[in-house]
Amino acid sequence: MKNLALAAMAIVTFTFSGIAQEREPKGEKLSVEQRNQLQLKKMTMDLDLNDNQQKEMAKLIAEQNAKREAKIAEMKANKDSKKELTADEKFKMKNQMLDAQIEHKAKMKKILNDKQFEKWEAHQEKRQDKMKRMKRVHKQKMKKAVTE
Repeated sequence: MKNLALAAMAIVTFTFSGIAQEREPKGEKLSVEQRNQLQLKKMTMDLDLNDNQQKEMAKLIAEQNAKREAKIAEMKANKDSKKELTADEKFKMKNQMLDAQIEHKAKMKKILNDKQFEKWEAHQEKRQDKMKRMKRVHKQKMKKAVTE
């Protein structure tokens, strides 16, 4: 009886794990304009932006997302070609990323008032912390998978 129950549990487990791996994202992805608009509305609600700020933020969001899409395409191309970056290339990439972040922060400071900017910075810090936690969890999972 125990063996039958164990066998049934094993079959159910393998069935569900197989189903989970076969899933593909459902539905179509949002267009760039739709994502930009949603991001702007979230920021408007969170930071209480006025009309002029909304117009400036719309431009900034569109610019940032265009840069992000280009960078994602570049990284996919590098991944597909299995090109390893040298230490100098990694340094250059990280340096460019930090320069872009400094530039973005300066633009945000121009658009937002002091109270809004403080709130935006606090939100950015929370996002960074969350990303670090996620990265740490992912590394732990990878180590665990390798040791098993």
